[in-house]
Amino acid sequence: MNRLLEIIKNREARIGVIGLGYVGLPLAVEFARVGFDVCGIDVDKHKTDTLNDGRSYILDVPTEKVKPLVEKGKLRATGDFSIISKLDVLCICVPTPLGKSRDPDVSYIVKAVDAIALYLQKNQLVILESTTYHGSTEELVLTKLEETGLRVGEDFYLAFSPERVDPGNKVYTTHNVPKVVGGVTPHCTQLAAGLYEQCIDEVKRVSSPRVAEMVKLLENTFRSVNIGLVNEIALMSDKLGVDVWEVIEAAATKPFGFMPFYPGPGLGGHCIPVDPFYLSWKARSIGFEARFIELAGMINGFMPYHVVTKITDALNRQRKCLKGSKIIILGVSYKRDIDDVRESPALDIIEKLIERGAAVSYSDPYIPELAEGHLALTSRTLDRDILASQDCAVIITAHSNVDYSLLVKHASLIVDTRNALKGFSGDHIVKL
Repeated sequence: MNRLLEIIKNREARIGVIGLGYVGLPLAVEFARVGFDVCGIDVDKHKTDTLNDGRSYILDVPTEKVKPLVEKGKLRATGDFSIISKLDVLCICVPTPLGKSRDPDVSYIVKAVDAIALYLQKNQLVILESTTYHGSTEELVLTKLEETGLRVGEDFYLAFSPERVDPGNKVYTTHNVPKVVGGVTPHCTQLAAGLYEQCIDEVKRVSSPRVAEMVKLLENTFRSVNIGLVNEIALMSDKLGVDVWEVIEAAATKPFGFMPFYPGPGLGGHCIPVDPFYLSWKARSIGFEARFIELAGMINGFMPYHVVTKITDALNRQRKCLKGSKIIILGVSYKRDIDDVRESPALDIIEKLIERGAAVSYSDPYIPELAEGHLALTSRTLDRDILASQDCAVIITAHSNVDYSLLVKHASLIVDTRNALKGFSGDHIVKL
């Protein structure tokens, strides 16, 4: 262990990052930025080829950061997992989606761990960053790695450190968001914490992987439940004829005991729509019913249906039928100013509108092509002619570079699910 800790602190350790997506690529860049030799490992040849060419494919990681690291030989990528045998540290950053029954899909973790087990060497540090259910570091990773005959804390080291990536956030990025680390043994924690301390401003050590896993699940369950609450308030306010946005704005003036959350067309992204169900699934396995989590999930999952109802009612008031109406969706990414559509509520809303016979198009400056599930659409440039030709424009994601004055002037009907048109008025504007 002392030798491994020494080369980590001297930044001589060779680091492998398995999974070069929204979590793995920023992490790999941070390690390489401070002087580590980093090898990204991914089965997606497009990603490895693009990275080796010195280019980025993720908006949050500009090519200007990637190119010099590749040119210096500090960052490279491969699809050959045998490189694992030549590395000192392995960080697992693979996707962990939900299955159709909303049960955890840990198949990507299992595949990554199988590959590590095949090439595992003594004195290697393995860190799982992928969000997963409580207990999975030991149940999925430790069990498989110890089948090699090597022992954790003696022959190899294992820890969990949950990713805290917020795509599109210009203030809090990988290096200045505190890192939580929990190792299987104290030596595991020491090594993992020592690694992250080389490139992360603050590292918080906890007593075990299970605590670290629960930290991540708590963080996103907290957000899911509170968003579920404010979405329910929004549904109630709609029935009562109250502007929920005005209510929240006024409530937020209270300097204690209140934190503003905002309603919307549904949950999106890689964490909030997924992580709470990992926790509730685990709770069910031990006979505990996580009622807050399930209720919040039900309310949040209902919001796309509510948006479609708002669109239908708004069209009816203009004596138009949803079937055959031309509807343009503004913003399909799951949050503003990013190129990420994972779990975006826009996808559900588009599909439901098409199922009901609407002619749907979309405009999103960050998503030029939308090919998800049965959808195959191309973004349209938002101008007065396109807006004038539509029966309804629906704001799903309020990007900062959209000219909303143009929208208000030329669209005959607008359904605003994000309060993007605050300050604008008109009978043709319908709020969530």
